[in-house]
Amino acid sequence: MAEISRHNPRKPVMACMSSGKGGVGKTSLTVNLAFALAQRGLRVLVVDGDLGLANVDVLLGLQVQTTINDILDREADPLEAVVYLEPRLGILPASSGVPDLAKLGPEDHRQLGSILLPITRHFDFVLVDTAAGIGSSVLWFNTFVDYNILLLTPDPTAMTDAYALIKVLSRDYHRQTFHLILNQVKNEAEARQVYDHLARVASHFLSLNLEYLGAVPQDTSVSKGVRHQKPFIKVAPHSKAAIAISGLAERLKGWVTQKSASRKTVGEAGG
Repeated sequence: MAEISRHNPRKPVMACMSSGKGGVGKTSLTVNLAFALAQRGLRVLVVDGDLGLANVDVLLGLQVQTTINDILDREADPLEAVVYLEPRLGILPASSGVPDLAKLGPEDHRQLGSILLPITRHFDFVLVDTAAGIGSSVLWFNTFVDYNILLLTPDPTAMTDAYALIKVLSRDYHRQTFHLILNQVKNEAEARQVYDHLARVASHFLSLNLEYLGAVPQDTSVSKGVRHQKPFIKVAPHSKAAIAISGLAERLKGWVTQKSASRKTVGEAGG
């Protein structure tokens, strides 16, 4: 039975997982981070934000009956569309092979926002797995959430494309804070080297301070999880990648704690 209530709505912490370039392991890391957060007692929702080429359900081997497309088209019950991987972990799937969904306009995005907000308030943490690149939906999702997390690898093209996304979001959408996760690194030293280089460029040309969130090392357990269509932290909980994901989840959980403390402080001041 899913641990969800249609009463006592809340405002969760919401974060986007984005990348300028495809093929950096973003969807896998999103799912594993969500699983790790749920293990820590949080109610977590993963929104498949790759609206035209959805793959979260494929990665997890889920049987999907209702998607975001169905909600937009025929006003299906949004909460009924959520598929539960675990009692505390819900997935809101999107459609695959629907090109029009990748080209939503401003009015479509407003409608999507009005649909998503009531769903998200039943959770503590919402992770949006966006498409790669700088398409309109990627940019919209990144302005819809509280936190912008960019995933990149040491590959020079991944770094260049991540910088391009940061540049557009900061210049055109006035986003000022970006958190970086380095994936598929040899070690922490390599991760820090990549981060330091990108941070220097962002500071010099965009006057931005990029936040280092952490790194996930190269690990065969990641591909093993993909083959088994399960989170790798469940398939290989003691692997290097799983341990790294656990550390990242602790940091993200801290955002929920900060928000709760802030809400409590505001409540006390108002009372």
